[in-house]
Amino acid sequence: RGGFSSGNSYSLAVNKEVELGAPVQLIEEAGPGAPLGSPFLVNVSVLAEEPTSQPTLEEESSTRIPANDSVGELVKRGTKLEKLEATLAKARSAIREAAALNKNMLSTYEDLYYVPRGPIYRNANAFHRSYLEMEKLFKIYVYEEGDLPLFHNGPCRSIYSSEGRFIMEMEKGNFYRTKNPDEALVYFLPFSVVTMVQYLYVPGAREYHAIGRTVADYIDLVSRRHSFWNRSLGADHFMLSCHDWGPHTTSYVPNLFYNSIRVLCNANTSEGFNPAKDVSLPEINLLTGDITGLLGGPSPSRRPVLAFFAGRLHGHIRYLLLKEWKEKDQDVLVYDNLPKGVSYQSMLKKSRFCLCPSGYEVASPRVVEAIYAECVPVLISDSYVPPFSDVLNWKAFSISVDVKDIPDIKKILMGISQTQYVRMQRRVKQVQRHFAMNGPPKRFDIFHMIIHSVWLRRLNVRIQD
Repeated sequence: RGGFSSGNSYSLAVNKEVELGAPVQLIEEAGPGAPLGSPFLVNVSVLAEEPTSQPTLEEESSTRIPANDSVGELVKRGTKLEKLEATLAKARSAIREAAALNKNMLSTYEDLYYVPRGPIYRNANAFHRSYLEMEKLFKIYVYEEGDLPLFHNGPCRSIYSSEGRFIMEMEKGNFYRTKNPDEALVYFLPFSVVTMVQYLYVPGAREYHAIGRTVADYIDLVSRRHSFWNRSLGADHFMLSCHDWGPHTTSYVPNLFYNSIRVLCNANTSEGFNPAKDVSLPEINLLTGDITGLLGGPSPSRRPVLAFFAGRLHGHIRYLLLKEWKEKDQDVLVYDNLPKGVSYQSMLKKSRFCLCPSGYEVASPRVVEAIYAECVPVLISDSYVPPFSDVLNWKAFSISVDVKDIPDIKKILMGISQTQYVRMQRRVKQVQRHFAMNGPPKRFDIFHMIIHSVWLRRLNVRIQD
């Protein structure tokens, strides 16, 4: 899989199939000469700040669909897998067409529930068409192997709620799940790293081999019982983890680390997170298990605090933030511990900007907390890929501050005009639906956005028997 990075935008070249070695190939087809900055794609995101033209790439794969073969003909005479791949080819074509029609940042498709529009999307039309194709075609097989509590289970009332709630919804099987593995487009590995840490890690130990070996043993088991892992070397399989140790745990199985779709809260590119194939998972701290009372906040005129952060000393970025701003300014309120009687939620809703520094790892639940409270998030991190960056234009509704610029936070935020702030805050309210954790899930919410991110990455590979 080859990709590029442009600032905070991540994408793949989209003109050819790159052979990764049978049986997996990368699909890259947006049309000859398409600019790297072409919005959306068939794959992962893409709106570079300064689009540059991309040279036409020579077709190298012997398995590309021949020009004189229609998708319909392939479906009629192909194997089950070939039929699935032909169906994906039609979806890719439809999404490319939709991307080319994105004239006014508004979807042209009818949808009584919600129509994506505006600058919060890289390409609203392409996203909507992709989402509709996903709802129509995407099927996920959940391996049934593995016993509770390490498998088919996860925490739903903690800082790791994203992990537990997703596993729970997949186990319910009300969305996308199929019991027939031959009709699935992807395969879910239903282990919980959080639960493994709870049961297998010895507090104080300097290593956690037992967790990694358990994952390796599980994949060995399903690869012996089923043909799908070996067929693709894991490229059409995905796992999900919100624990800090999730990325390292996958390293015990090289194909899981390098080939599979890893849905991770710890989306750190300096530690092997690959935006071309991995998915950034929002970290959400739901102590009660639901979002009742968390969504919504006052209008911009009723937010007297310029910027707010409260959190303990975790990692060097928070150290720099606390050292520079802790209880030193009337407009930038930074605390390691809130004053007695002050509510954390009320402070979020009183603030115009909410500071979201990384801790020991890059992800922070404060990003989603800010969005829930309709407070413009200020991301302060190194090597972090924000969630759903393949379709969401984070620059439209958040501020990114380099770690070196922490001393200038007030200057940066004061430099944002009232008009610009009101516009950004309105977009935060709009993007909120994509981070809402509903029970049961609702269209376009966080559960479906996670699935859509996996769907996009499956579109980027072709599996062969």
